[in-house]
Amino acid sequence: MKRKSRGGQEGHGPSQRQLRAAEVVRHALVDIVQREELRDPELKGAYVTVGEVRASPDLKHMTVFVSSLGPGDPQRIANGLTRIAPFLRGRLARNIALKFTPELHFQPDISFDEARHIDELLASAEVARDLKHDEEEGER
Repeated sequence: MKRKSRGGQEGHGPSQRQLRAAEVVRHALVDIVQREELRDPELKGAYVTVGEVRASPDLKHMTVFVSSLGPGDPQRIANGLTRIAPFLRGRLARNIALKFTPELHFQPDISFDEARHIDELLASAEVARDLKHDEEEGER
């Protein structure tokens, strides 16, 4: 028999507990990446940005979305951080007060690229023409 979640809201996004824990981990990771010398060749000279952290329901796994400030491939950054994940997890254990130190899974953060692409589409001549056409019909 399937158990209902509290409030009967099954599958409606992360809980407050997950959101709080993910934000604590995000802030701690930002501090660690900023202060520590990361000895992976993919990360040499890279400015890493932690955009978002998503926690599993049991808080034992967290997906960290990373990108680079300036030039740099987000996939290379994610690969480099994956290689040093045990080191980061050890540092994280010292900086957070959770029952378990989560396993870290790094993914490239492409949300900025998607937003830029949408802005480019909205600025295109075809969309401007359609918007102008819609405004003219609305005035009639």
